[in-house]
This record gives sequence, structure tokens and C-alpha cells, in this order.
Amino acid sequence: DLTGLLALLPAPDEGRGSNNWVIAGAGTRSGKPLLANDPHLGARTPSIWYEQHLVVPGLINAYGVMFPGAPGIVIGQNERIAWGVTNTNPDVQDLYIERRNPENPYQFEYMGRWEDAQVYRELIPVKGQDPVPFEVVVTRHGPIISEVVGDPDNRPEEALALKWTAHLPTPELEAVLLFPKAQNWEEFREALRFFQVPTQNFVYADVDGNIAYRTGGLVPIRKKGDGLLPVPGWTDEYEWAGFIPFDEMPEAVNPPEGYIVTANNKVIDDAYPYFLTYSWSQPYRAMRIIELIEEKFGDLTADDMQAMQVDYMNLHARTLLPVLLPAVERAGVSGTAAKAVELLKSWDLVDSADQPQPLIFHFWWEELTRMLYEPLMGEPLYRRMADKGNVTDRALREAAAGRPNGWIEAAGGLERLAAASLEAAVARAAALQGQDPSRWSWGKYHRLQPPHPVGAAAAPLGWLLNPRSYPIGGSGVTVGAMSHGRDGLVRTFAPWRQVVDLAAPTGNSRSIVTPGQSGHFLSPHYDDQSELHSRGGLITRNFQNYRSGRALRLLPGN
Repeated sequence: DLTGLLALLPAPDEGRGSNNWVIAGAGTRSGKPLLANDPHLGARTPSIWYEQHLVVPGLINAYGVMFPGAPGIVIGQNERIAWGVTNTNPDVQDLYIERRNPENPYQFEYMGRWEDAQVYRELIPVKGQDPVPFEVVVTRHGPIISEVVGDPDNRPEEALALKWTAHLPTPELEAVLLFPKAQNWEEFREALRFFQVPTQNFVYADVDGNIAYRTGGLVPIRKKGDGLLPVPGWTDEYEWAGFIPFDEMPEAVNPPEGYIVTANNKVIDDAYPYFLTYSWSQPYRAMRIIELIEEKFGDLTADDMQAMQVDYMNLHARTLLPVLLPAVERAGVSGTAAKAVELLKSWDLVDSADQPQPLIFHFWWEELTRMLYEPLMGEPLYRRMADKGNVTDRALREAAAGRPNGWIEAAGGLERLAAASLEAAVARAAALQGQDPSRWSWGKYHRLQPPHPVGAAAAPLGWLLNPRSYPIGGSGVTVGAMSHGRDGLVRTFAPWRQVVDLAAPTGNSRSIVTPGQSGHFLSPHYDDQSELHSRGGLITRNFQNYRSGRALRLLPGN
């Protein structure tokens, strides 16, 4: 029974992802490559990123971001090269069903014998009361995670252990120290040998005109199965046989198309010999980026890259409205729902903050997925269902093509589902913004305000620690990604955006870190980039003269 464990887990974020793309000189006005990257992460204050200009005289002159307190640069550039990352979304976790010894709760069966688990005991200090003991039991496959809740004196005969590449000792710090030193693709590629967790899509460009892509990280090769479901842990049949060899990971160097795009979409074809994942993101962001590149290929500039990062065209709506609107008209709706249909017919398909149509469409999508799955699996499990987007897209396309789909049929058929979910969506919107759909606005509901963890936990401190709130366009399916929660607040966005022009890498590179560089709420740099970020702005970074501002000098000891 995992009900108690489910109650502790947050709902998965359907919109979490990232964009990066790189364009060869053949596609740009300058004749040199352009690189853009905007990782999409949880909205929070202070930013997860710390922007830095890293200088080691005679060795490094680089700019980019790293996690506060850690050395190196994980995303950025130097005077010759630039690089960016997105998540590959690989399947690097497996759940193992472990059989416990009824005579010893710290032993588990493996190949016909009982093996001792490792046991780690901690005392968690709690203000005003005795410390709380906490125990972690680790089998050969990893920590037992199914007993985080429950009675420690009444352990079940079977438990779930999590095997994960992130539990391995890996040398990522070596990689991020080598990245800013690299002067060409060969050196950068060698540095990627040390980047093992998490598995990422790296794009690369240099002043010599090269562009490249490579998947960096550890991805397991399974002896049996694909890791989708829990497997027996008492046998060696489902062990990992190793990892995909470094030289056989996906890679592209100077492709004939003249550009490379990744947006958490599928980066391999069916001929690739290894299993990476089932968890590819919906393809709409990648599709839109490619559209925009091909529209101006041959004349693209850094300004175009910057505009693309905040493009709010909704290709998801472009794909689904031709399926949903005819279904609603066949079913028939009236009143506010009928007015909503007319608004959707006239929509330019842009998730603009000042339009009503994005509110209607996104509420409709949310109600449709809820009506599809919640009656069959219950609210707790539905709320934690990941990848609803791809599953639902496929179900709707099948139903529209006349092919039977069990999910759609269980909801009463396409017409009934489309009409009922639209009625629920407009009722929800009317309760928030009144009865006249023409006066609704996406930005009244959809707002960006990255919360401070203390401000989120203690409401009275929110006014002091949380940054300002802005109405914002976009959504989880637009290139300018702004995925939101049920309350309309953006949960995932791009706290770091960068554009690097390899025609002038140290003079026409642009970036922004949001809400600001400082984590101190009294600093003028605590929230001084949010407003510019909300308008799609970037700050041009000229890092030739690094002595122009304040610097932190780190000197080795004797």
C-alpha cells in the first residue's frame, strides 16, 4: 500500500524542460554560428543559478552560470566556444521488489541467499522537542523508499528499492572545470567524458564555424526489461549490464541541415541500438523552434535568437483545436461555452497575457485530461500521473481518426468528452473572471512570482521575501516556457537565458538571471532582473575588460 507515500509526493510538472539550439554560419547574417539556451527549472527565489565571469590569467576567460558555491561553469562560453544544455529525460532509475527475511528486517534475498543491507541511522533535530530518529536501509540495488512512511516495527515482507545513476560517485566537477578551458570541439567532447549525472543534451558552437550536439551522461544497459515497471530484486535477471559506451552516445557534428535543436524531444531515431527513455517531452517547442529557424535561415541574428526564446505561439493548440472544435460543434454547446468556441475560432494561437483564448484553451485541456483519467484511477494517483500530454494527444488523434481508444470510450466518446470538458473549463474561468469571456485574460490568472522557500512556508514573510508578481504569457508547450499550477502561478520557467554570437563572442553575448544575482533580500540585485525578464529582455555582456567591476580574487594557499 503506497497511499501514504503518494500523499508525500508532489504532482509532476508537465512543463519542466529546456530549449537549446545552435545555427551554423550558413544560416546567420554574420556567417558565424549562433547559440541559444534557456533551461527551464522550478520557479524559486533566490535563483538556482549564480552568474559569473571566471578568469584565470593566461588560462581561462569564461562567462556563464554555476550553482552557488560550486566551482566551474556548467552553461556558458569563453572567447572561442559556447555551449548549452537541456535534459535528455533518460530512464536512469529502476525500482526493485526486495524480499525481506522474516527473521531479520535488515536482510534481503538475492540468488537464494540472505544479504545484509546497509543501515544508516540519523537524528533529525526538531525545535522544542526530542530529535526524531530516521533510518535509511540500502540494499544492493539502492535505498528502500517504500517505507518512508509506515510503522518501523511492522515492516512488510516486500519493499521497493530505488536504483539510480545519481547514487554513484561521479566526476561532474571535473567536467565543469574543463568546459571553460576547452578551445575546440575535441577538447569539449573529451570534457564530456566526466559529465555523467544527470544525462544532458549538449549543444556546442565555436568561432571556427563548427556546431555540434552530444548526449552526455550515464544511461544503463539492462540485462532484461526496459525499467518501466518494478522488477524482482531477488534474482540477477534484471541487473544493469553496464552503461551505453561513451562513443556510442547520440552525437551530431556539422549536420547538413545547418542547425541543431533540442527541447527535451526525441533525439534518436528507431535505428538507435540502445534504449534511452519513453519520457520524451511533447514535440511542440522543438517544432516551433525549427519553424522559426527555417523562416529566416541565412539571415538569422542574435536579435532573432532572443525573440525566439520568448515566442508564445502554441503549436499544441494548433494541433488539437481542429480535433476538438468540430467534436464540440457536433455535440452542441450553448451560452458561455458557445461564446468560448467563437473566441477560439478567431484566436491567433499565441498564448498572450492579454488574450482570453489561452485561458479557455488551457482550462479546457486541464479539464479534459482530468475527465479522462481521474474517474478511472482516482484523484491521488491522477494528480501524480506524469506524461499526460503525450498519452492524451495520442488518444485524441486516434479518436478523431475513427480508431477505438479505451480512454476516450470510457469517457463517453470524443464528442461528449470535448463538450463536457469545455463546459467545465468555461465554468471555472467564469468563477474567476466573470461571465463575459471576451473580458477574460490569460495574464490575470497566469502570473510569474518565483517564491522564496521561507516566504512560501510562512505566509507573513512572503510580502518581504517573494519578488514582485507579473502577468506573463506563454505556457508549458510554448518556446517561451511558463508552465503553471492550478493556482495560475508559474511553476517552471527559464531563470537563465543566454544567446551567444560567435561572430563577437565577448562583445555581443547576452544573458539574464532571474530574479537577480543576489540571495539577500536587502540587496539591490535581489530582484532587479525580473521585470526585464518578463519583457523578454537580455543584458549584453562584454567581458573583455573584466577589471571594470568588483571582483572576488581567490588565491591558492602556500
